[in-house]
Amino acid sequence: MTLPFSAAVPASTPPPAPSLDPERLKSDVEQVLHTFLACKEESTTAGGRLPNVAAPLREFLDAGGKRIRPVLALVGWHAAGGTGGTGDPRTARHLAASLELFHAFCLIHDDVMDRSTTRRGRPTVHRSQAHQYRRQHPHLAQQVPADRFGEGAAILIGDLAMVWSDELLHQGHPAPEQLARILPLLDAMRTEVTLGQYLDLAHTGSDSPSVATALTVIRYKTAKYTVERPLQLGAALAGADQTLLHGLSAYAIPLGEAFQLRDDLLGVFGDPKVTGKPALDDLREGKATVLIALALQHASPAQADRLRLHLGCPTLTQHQADAARHIITASGAHDMVNDMIAERYDQALAALDGAPVDPAASETLRHIARQAVQRTA
Repeated sequence: MTLPFSAAVPASTPPPAPSLDPERLKSDVEQVLHTFLACKEESTTAGGRLPNVAAPLREFLDAGGKRIRPVLALVGWHAAGGTGGTGDPRTARHLAASLELFHAFCLIHDDVMDRSTTRRGRPTVHRSQAHQYRRQHPHLAQQVPADRFGEGAAILIGDLAMVWSDELLHQGHPAPEQLARILPLLDAMRTEVTLGQYLDLAHTGSDSPSVATALTVIRYKTAKYTVERPLQLGAALAGADQTLLHGLSAYAIPLGEAFQLRDDLLGVFGDPKVTGKPALDDLREGKATVLIALALQHASPAQADRLRLHLGCPTLTQHQADAARHIITASGAHDMVNDMIAERYDQALAALDGAPVDPAASETLRHIARQAVQRTA
């Protein structure tokens, strides 16, 4: 089913300033990641005694990804005058790349918790590790089930990504005063996303999900983690004052909420060939999203009862999923979420207008905002 975009969100956008082209920033981050993981792959397997656990992590990162967090960190660095001699670009790139390794940790663990089968169009790490175990150790399958091994291995690979994210940050040689500015923000980000994930897990499968609770999950699991903290980290590295940090936050929170609201729509209505993820997972898990909370609130009692039968059903069929989508659409929840996305997009741009942000960075942030709300994957 095609996702209609609100008329309040422009369908086109002028290109960002060439010096802050998000694709070039992404390429810079990719190079840092590639070099770091190549060195890790070589060093951890030297002598042939240790497993090559860097390879599945590299393959996970090579499968794609928006790299929105590292790109935003670099835009934040530029927004605070990072190009004006306030620091080494190499330090900013390593900070940005470290955020992508931390994100890999989050995603790999998230897939284990959700028992997801695919990510970015490929088998998830725990599924891939289970398959490899079956192939290499068929005689051990009865003693240690392959699926159990795969989950344990994925947790460890995710842990390694988190550990290496710190190492990668420090390889950029941040000055002591830079570390003093960014470490409190980094600590806050890690705590926030963990608490948001826990809250999401605790409310999954709820018969009567709350819109307010779902928005709290969005704020901590996505808005702060995906947009606010990366922007603030990059800006803080360049010595941003509190006025700029607050201005970036006022832009980031509504945009981050819009980003996740779009993700919730894609989780139910998206095309798996485009998103790289199954279109049944959110319904099968009974995710307590804003979309589902609104659908249950505004559907007729009979429709709400039928929808509850489908939510959290691990054997949900495509036919049943289509029936659930029909109820969600008929309730008006689909349109309501699109309206919420448009409202938050407008709030983000209004906040950006009033923030003391470098013009080139401001234009790039507008470009990123449009991409975030219009995306189909």
